[in-house]
Amino acid sequence: MMLRTFLSVAATLLMMLGTAISIPAMAQTVSENGAVVLMYHRFGEADYPSTNIQVAQLDAHIKTLQEGGFTVVPLPDIIAAFEQGTVLRDRTIAITIDDAFRSIYEIAWPKFRDAGFPFTVFVATDLVDRGHGNYMTWDQIRKLHQAGVTIGNHSVTHPHLPDRDMAVVRREIEQAQSRLTEELGVAPTLFAYPFGEASREIADLVAELGFTAGFGQHSAVAFAEHDRYYLPRFALNENFGNADRLDLIVNALPLRAMDLSPADPTLRGDNPPAFGFSLDPAPGDIGRLNCFAFAEGSSIDLTLQRLGDTRIEVRLAHALPRGRGRINCTMPADDDRWRWFGMQYYVPAR
Repeated sequence: MMLRTFLSVAATLLMMLGTAISIPAMAQTVSENGAVVLMYHRFGEADYPSTNIQVAQLDAHIKTLQEGGFTVVPLPDIIAAFEQGTVLRDRTIAITIDDAFRSIYEIAWPKFRDAGFPFTVFVATDLVDRGHGNYMTWDQIRKLHQAGVTIGNHSVTHPHLPDRDMAVVRREIEQAQSRLTEELGVAPTLFAYPFGEASREIADLVAELGFTAGFGQHSAVAFAEHDRYYLPRFALNENFGNADRLDLIVNALPLRAMDLSPADPTLRGDNPPAFGFSLDPAPGDIGRLNCFAFAEGSSIDLTLQRLGDTRIEVRLAHALPRGRGRINCTMPADDDRWRWFGMQYYVPAR
């Protein structure tokens, strides 16, 4: 594996916001226990580079996962392991795809099926119901489901949920759940927030409605003590789907951030947020940890304080603008690998 430095990781993080069966690995220790969840949208749709992966890139991703000692498992298996306290294998990976585009059925599914890779599709039901030509049909989604693909809930109309009244949010989730259950004969257990935007109140609603987990679009390695209703995923697209970035992501280890502040991913109070977390246990010298902040495709200056052996505090130079902003923290580990924790914060329109 290529030797990486702090500067190379910083450059990769700055770029990130420009928006056969796997080989088993040794089980990792509880303190390292985590999983990388990948997120795709479209495949071979060059008109949409911010959400698209080129076919050649997809082929390269599959080859990496086949040959690099990774274990690709169904996403529900990771959630079950977290719930039951099961220790996952090192380099455990899950694959997810959002929005039900037709290229999932025509391009991604045959390739993942041939590789023996399970995956999850989060379906926003409205455009499927309307028969939009760029989306799968219900017949195609049923075929995926019958073949063992996990289908998750992604709302009805794919709105910015934190900008909606909670009655509307509930309706978006419940109506999508009703349609998915009607078409598939089984109720999905996983939910993905459109645009990765959530709030504490929305996450609590997802839990109340019986889902086992909710997923955002922030970069981090998921671990058992993570907020189960705001789990991270690493987004991949044309511009940020090259081999080096994928290698960095799929080999990442959890940075076990606890006592997160602010815990609510929607900012309705202080902005800039007083961001901070504790590491439990501390994975070595936290003087080697660095954090980076981004919004609207640009970096934000910050001040990083390391308090004692375990506490990290980050203060941004200015408020996050309306929309999505991210804070990512990384720390080098052994074998040229990196620990990774990040949060997305949403500044609502009202």
